Amino acid sequence: MSSRGSLFVISGPSGSGKSSLANRALEDIPNLRFSVSHTTRKPRAGEQDSREYFFVSQEKFQEMVEESGFIEHACVYGYDYGTSEESVEALRQEGFDVLLDIDVQGGRQVRESHPEAVLVFVFPPSLEVLTRRLKDRKSDDENVITRRLNTAKEEINAYRKYQYVIINDDYEESVSELKAIIQDTGSAFRLENRHDRAEEIIKTFWEN
Repeated sequence: MSSRGSLFVISGPSGSGKSSLANRALEDIPNLRFSVSHTTRKPRAGEQDSREYFFVSQEKFQEMVEESGFIEHACVYGYDYGTSEESVEALRQEGFDVLLDIDVQGGRQVRESHPEAVLVFVFPPSLEVLTRRLKDRKSDDENVITRRLNTAKEEINAYRKYQYVIINDDYEESVSELKAIIQDTGSAFRLENRHDRAEEIIKTFWEN
């Protein structure tokens, strides 16, 4: 591997399915790597340090912020998350393409610091479907779900700053679309080709 790898960002509201799509793409595309983020939250059951996240103290995280060690970082639901510039660059220099699964705050920072990055926004088919998905996960209480839905209403309009849009209605189809985008054959899924459908979905967020 001699050429420098590309940088991809996938974002979307909690419950849109972006992480499931990202994980599948990572399984199916040999040259694609995931950038493990740093976080100040505690590990959940089954999570391992350096696999899902690098779990660090608040002090260590702040030290990295002050040293400009992150491509992007944000506070999400009371915890800090950040993507290490050093680890991403090391993978890209080895020729690997790198995928970041981050929220729209992080996406904005990457867009500013790495304008060459390819940004993909994942939509749920509607607010109703998003609500059902969050409830079906059975990992959050009603207050947390309400907070996530309110955040989704704020995040959803950020799609206009992304080059590609995936509407995650059919999982396998969405996986194929993400893989096509990463492999540079996904022009059909560019923002301009999905704008009208995306706007129709956004309307469902404000109907009630």
